Amino acid sequence: MVEYPFGATFSNRLLATVAKIKTVTLGCKVNQYETQFLREGLLSAGFTDAEDSQPADLCVINTCTITNEGDSKSRQIIRRMNRDNPDARIIVMGCYATREPEAVAALPGVSEVITDKREMPDLLGRFGVVDIPDGISGLDGRHRAYVKVQDGCLLKCSYCIIPTVRPKMESRPLQSIIDEVKRLVDNGFREVILTGIHLGHYGVDFNKGKPKAEWTRLSHLVHQICELPGDFRVRMSSIEATEVTRELIQVMQQYPEKVCPHLHVCVQSGSDRILRAMKRRWTRKHIIDRCEVVKEALHLPAFSTDLIVGFPGETEADFEDSLDICRQIGFSKIHMFPFSPRRTTPAAEMDNQIPGNIKSERGAIVKQLETELRADYYKKLVGQKLQVLVEKVSEGFDRNAAVGTSCRYGQVEIDAEGVADNDLVDVEISEARADRMVGKRLV
Repeated sequence: MVEYPFGATFSNRLLATVAKIKTVTLGCKVNQYETQFLREGLLSAGFTDAEDSQPADLCVINTCTITNEGDSKSRQIIRRMNRDNPDARIIVMGCYATREPEAVAALPGVSEVITDKREMPDLLGRFGVVDIPDGISGLDGRHRAYVKVQDGCLLKCSYCIIPTVRPKMESRPLQSIIDEVKRLVDNGFREVILTGIHLGHYGVDFNKGKPKAEWTRLSHLVHQICELPGDFRVRMSSIEATEVTRELIQVMQQYPEKVCPHLHVCVQSGSDRILRAMKRRWTRKHIIDRCEVVKEALHLPAFSTDLIVGFPGETEADFEDSLDICRQIGFSKIHMFPFSPRRTTPAAEMDNQIPGNIKSERGAIVKQLETELRADYYKKLVGQKLQVLVEKVSEGFDRNAAVGTSCRYGQVEIDAEGVADNDLVDVEISEARADRMVGKRLV
């Protein structure tokens, strides 16, 4: 018999029939990965997933604190989970839990707050998990699997709370990642997305004291993944433009069928004055120049980005610089964030905070520009061959349509005949629409 922390004693056999879990994740791909890690561990110990209408014995909520909205949503979900599962033990982890553990612990139903993700193996052990997993085997409800390759950020951007809640820079061993990718591909995943808190710093902690010739970097990891057998592709998540090294670009050139020609480069602002206030480490010229190098090396690569509007002191001229950098690079997707002051960060105390109505106006302008830039990019892809991962069949925009994500990130609609969910197919683009492309499967 084992004493389980949610207040009841179960044998392993009985546990498998009665202990139900629910998980909720807010925020980034790293959070999605970490929730899945916990879930798989708990399932291995005999827990089962609760149905939507079924109360759970254990609820795990992975929170986000990147913005004030993230904090608010985290609190709302904790209260809702307590309401819907009144007898459950609620465990809360994630960046909001790390930043305000006392406030989280005071919320109704919360029985434990995990403030450091490195505690997850200990948590699993307390719930009867004997063999702590070394990674994940799937990602529930998704066609594309996230693979966490590193954690932590050492930068001190003036607006960002993340280095406070994830300060420990730590890369996963290369072989552990390779084994996980193999497992995911063997389990049917056709795309893996490499993710981390600071993806471009993968391997930095391994390299201390070593000569440069012996360094391990992101380019080495991507190269090793591309050497694996199987019909799958790899995509990189958010990365700083200046960390898209020439070595990484060479790997993308060497494996055009394996590495998606899509980069999500973090811009945040196109104004050098605002970039300095943000304590970013590069200028607009650095960002534009590196994207130009990528354009010269790869055929019609896709770029997406993050952009903050309404940073303290942002003038109309600064905002226009941000619009201009988006036009110059040609982003097909812009994740726009109104500046959200995070307590304890320098930017929260800066003068000239921008009123909410101006942030909203500028945000609307960015959204309109995004629509225009996406349409321009999709037009360039007409007549091109794209690799598409089918994610919906006969549930698309037309009755017999299949819809999927292309290697260049945009949504593509094709005829559903002869294709199945999770197929990786080659498509020739025949039409560009405002929100998607239309193509014909190449056999």
